[in-house]
Amino acid sequence: MEFAPAIVEKLREMAERYAELSRQLEDPAIASDPKRFPELLREQGRLEEAKRLAGEMGDLIRRRSEAEALVADPDEDAELAELGREELEALDELEPQLDHEIKSVLVSDADLLRDKIIVEIRAGAGGDEATLFVGDLVRMYQRFIEERGWKTELLTEKRSEVGGYKEVIFGVRGEATWRLFRFESGGHRVQRVPATESQGRIHTSAATVAVLPEAEEVDVEIRSEDLRIDTMRASGAGGQHVNKTESAVRIIHIPTDTMVVCMDEKSQHKNKARAMRILRTRLFELERNRIHEARAAERKSQVGSGDRSERVRTYNFPQNRCSDHRLGQNFSLEQVMGGKLAPLLEALEEQDREERIKNL
Repeated sequence: MEFAPAIVEKLREMAERYAELSRQLEDPAIASDPKRFPELLREQGRLEEAKRLAGEMGDLIRRRSEAEALVADPDEDAELAELGREELEALDELEPQLDHEIKSVLVSDADLLRDKIIVEIRAGAGGDEATLFVGDLVRMYQRFIEERGWKTELLTEKRSEVGGYKEVIFGVRGEATWRLFRFESGGHRVQRVPATESQGRIHTSAATVAVLPEAEEVDVEIRSEDLRIDTMRASGAGGQHVNKTESAVRIIHIPTDTMVVCMDEKSQHKNKARAMRILRTRLFELERNRIHEARAAERKSQVGSGDRSERVRTYNFPQNRCSDHRLGQNFSLEQVMGGKLAPLLEALEEQDREERIKNL
């Protein structure tokens, strides 16, 4: 086989960029720049695999050229020509695998390497039952996160009167968190008989999940003059401090009218820090969406409004079936709710990779 010219050119461009970054990082002026140096270092890290594959591709192209020359040369002795044919057979086995690796690198998004995300889950249509479903989703994700060895941190929550959640926002940190968890964004629908249903009728409820790569301070600049920060007394369950101290914090980013409220901690300082993390991540997502209009349209269709009709997955309890509508496949509901999400997410990742390769 031969590597497609466009793929060869693209990979070489990435390898050249890696070499250019290596030279820049040796510059004392850049090395002492606290903002630019980490940015360039991260970019170089993302290109390291492309550099390695470019070297392997160049080596295989050279070996094929030399082997073909041996086979084609009429003056070459039979033994060397046979060695050339054996080399070509070996290359025919090696090159498809290398081609697969190269395409995977070319279609990978730099953001896929991010290891910190923020997950926002909100109840949609369905009233109290929707809030209970949010609780089920939270427990499902907690089991999956524990199985992967990732770390999680609750940022804020709004509980419902029946023991569910109107909203839950938590952070997750670990290898491949964004690469895998990004597929959870969208509308999730549940079909089951609620505990409060006396006549055994099946109800349909919904929740929305938004998964965002958590922004670092270097990713987005927030000016203090663009913020309005209010403190207030927290409301709801939480202990005596709720009505005695103004520990709750509301931050509004004036240019975008983005608002975040945190009131779960007793400390105003901690609530402010958490609110800033969420705000920074939401602003980062707004900027990414502005630059990548296609991603903005995709995310809008994924998250939607929480209505029953906008869904990426359905959890059917009577039939013990979990249907992912992007894959067109069914999975064991018991396994999925138990946190066994890896087969489903890996299938979505492979589907996404194949779609990206088609668009190269």
